[in-house]
Amino acid sequence: MRSIDIPGVRALPLFQDMSEENFQRLMRGCYVQTFPPQVDLITEGDPCDFLHIVVEGSVELFAAWNGRETTMATVHPVTSFILAATIKDAAYLMSARTLEKSRLILLPSNDVRDIFDEDHAFARAVVAELAKCYRTVVKDTKNLKLRSSIERLANYLLRLQIKNNGSKEFELQIEKRRLASYLGMTPENLSRAIKALQPYSVTIDGPRVCIADRDDLATLAKPTPLIDTPSQ
Repeated sequence: MRSIDIPGVRALPLFQDMSEENFQRLMRGCYVQTFPPQVDLITEGDPCDFLHIVVEGSVELFAAWNGRETTMATVHPVTSFILAATIKDAAYLMSARTLEKSRLILLPSNDVRDIFDEDHAFARAVVAELAKCYRTVVKDTKNLKLRSSIERLANYLLRLQIKNNGSKEFELQIEKRRLASYLGMTPENLSRAIKALQPYSVTIDGPRVCIADRDDLATLAKPTPLIDTPSQ
């Protein structure tokens, strides 16, 4: 692993409080690989051999059943994924593939579990990370079950605007096909939802989004911190 990557990994909440000795043990056993776009990294149902950390690029987490597929999340640097399966020594519940050229650190699951048993600070960080993930899942479920497709899109755009420092114009940064999947829609339903937002000061042209009046859109979206604020 390049020395330049180590501070970014060490700064992750998962690793920042563990002992230096145990952190170095993890790093000595890790693998670092660069993958081209659209490479499958893991497959749901397979045993969990590694904890993955994205240090460059982006990774899509997705699931499939009965001929259907859905996007679960997109992972950006520097972030770990599939922690629960690693700690439980269980099968992956999601698959993962690169969306672009990506560089990942792979930590052997056995090493992660061994240090979890020994390093109390690391164990607390793992519990905190899993609690954060649980709360995120609850919020995502509420978003899908309690809101219409138009409301889900409206709130997604409001959250994306916040990530873009409140700018009135910004890029989707995701294919509309994958956005539809993430929001629990078909591409056709997404197209209709985009048109339905036009009376609320929203225009989407290709990947370009313009929210002329955030307050106008918020009257439809009705954002709430109990769904829309990222879990801590």
